[in-house]
Amino acid sequence: MNLNTRARVETAAAAMDLIFIEGLRGDTIIGIHDGEFDRRQPLVIDVQAGVPHARACDTDRIADTIDYSVVRERLLRLLAEHRLHLLEAFAEAVADILLDEFGAAWVRVAVVKPNKFDDVKAFGVQIERFATKRPAPGRSAAVLQLLASGMVPGGR
Repeated sequence: MNLNTRARVETAAAAMDLIFIEGLRGDTIIGIHDGEFDRRQPLVIDVQAGVPHARACDTDRIADTIDYSVVRERLLRLLAEHRLHLLEAFAEAVADILLDEFGAAWVRVAVVKPNKFDDVKAFGVQIERFATKRPAPGRSAAVLQLLASGMVPGGR
């Protein structure tokens, strides 16, 4: 991570309340090597999700923050349903869930395969992502539908 990125992450994290899940364990099928496609393996997931000053600090209501119990259930569903091969892609899916479904502004995700080899305690990946401005819901689909019909929005 370069100095600019590190400064951006540290500034963003300092300005946010962090919701985290540490050490979520689940078994899943993931990998690229022979023997990894026909048996479940354990994964350990750590997630930190940043939200700018969660309103829950003032209101004491779960609806005003990210409910980590709901996040836990969603990640367990991902472990059961995904069809990914790489830990990097799995970590990206976790980040997308936190950013898109739960409204986090920033996430750090670590995904670890423990005890895969006798001489290695664990290996894995860690990623950090920031939310980006997204088009208003439904707007993109409407534009694509117009384009597919041969009409160009704003055209004559």
